[in-house]
Amino acid sequence: MKNIQYWLVGGAVRDCLLGLPVQDRDWVVTGATPDDLLEQGFKPVGNDFPVFLHPQSGEEYALARTERKTAKGYHGFQIYADPQVTLEEDLARRDLTINAMAQDASGAVIDPYGGRADLQQQWLRHVSPAFSEDPVRILRVARFAARFAPLGFQVAAETQQLMRDMVAAGEVDALVPERVWQETLRALSEQQPARFFEVLRDCGALGVLFPEIERLFGVPQPAQYHPEIDCGIHTLLVLQQVVLLSESPEVRFAAVCHDLGKGLTPAEILPSHHGHEALSKTLTTALCERLKVPARFRELAEHVAAYHGYIHKARELRAATVLKVLEATDAFRKPARFECLLLACEADARGRTGFEARAYPQADWFRQMLAASQQVDVQAVIREGFQGEQIRAKLHQRRVTAIRQIQQHLDIGSN
Repeated sequence: MKNIQYWLVGGAVRDCLLGLPVQDRDWVVTGATPDDLLEQGFKPVGNDFPVFLHPQSGEEYALARTERKTAKGYHGFQIYADPQVTLEEDLARRDLTINAMAQDASGAVIDPYGGRADLQQQWLRHVSPAFSEDPVRILRVARFAARFAPLGFQVAAETQQLMRDMVAAGEVDALVPERVWQETLRALSEQQPARFFEVLRDCGALGVLFPEIERLFGVPQPAQYHPEIDCGIHTLLVLQQVVLLSESPEVRFAAVCHDLGKGLTPAEILPSHHGHEALSKTLTTALCERLKVPARFRELAEHVAAYHGYIHKARELRAATVLKVLEATDAFRKPARFECLLLACEADARGRTGFEARAYPQADWFRQMLAASQQVDVQAVIREGFQGEQIRAKLHQRRVTAIRQIQQHLDIGSN
């Protein structure tokens, strides 16, 4: 008689113990073969692992398994699934103790590796030395640090050291761009995404995966504008501020990338960073191409990098320059994206020590100038008999006039 048992595992158990909403429920099955599950109507998914979907709930059920490292990187594993593999052996291959707990049908928690104690003491701690076999786990620890930072969780010292050793051994070099971006995207949606980059930096992985960001640390800025001085610290402060303004991962990513060019400012002109916007855009494009970042993220980040200086100087701009910014950022066709750009710029302005609560009227000024220029009737210009380049010239002229009127009302601009 087979002793097939079903165990709720991983994040569902962890979040339940933390009193958090359970998003996904994953199960491990012990004492079973693939045929046993197929006979019960489970549907197999994937080719690499013995994972099945429940015929009613659609939840994932995986046969208990062990793994053996066979090559560098995170693809180099040999999977062993067998009815003789125990629950404890399956849990031992997981990344963190807080993710290595299970729950039986009666609700009793099985905790062979001290996950419950680490939950109580707010530690992110690896289960076993096998953690070092999979470099994706470095990204996962950094992401969990971002998620649970509001609860006071910290990376255990021994886990931090193990991650440093992995970076030194070159394990992180084997990560593919798609997986790096996947984990980064998830981290950007967490409550404190800055912790993701801090943890990566602490173990040395930031310089491997995001050298453009790593270069910012230690680079000075003028203290009168940036009391925090350090460009890297400023970037993390901006990310903290943008979380208060937007849940959009696109906006948060743009905030991270906005000043990348400052990491390459020539030493002889520091702490000034004249012209860093164009270089920031170039580096943002390169980063997005390397990590295969989706176009909607790349385009917003490029615009923020290139034009945040103009937005900050809204009070000083000529009407024609304002229109140039609106046209260059495609604000007329994509006003929602332009609004995202303004949010990222506001976060940049507030992401400075002592400036966190300061008003940012520049965003509202640009909103009003865009709205005014949108009111210019293109069809009316055409009905007046203008053609070709004349239409574009007349439309430009009328939009500049509309913007200038708003500037006069607001008492801004240099017209």
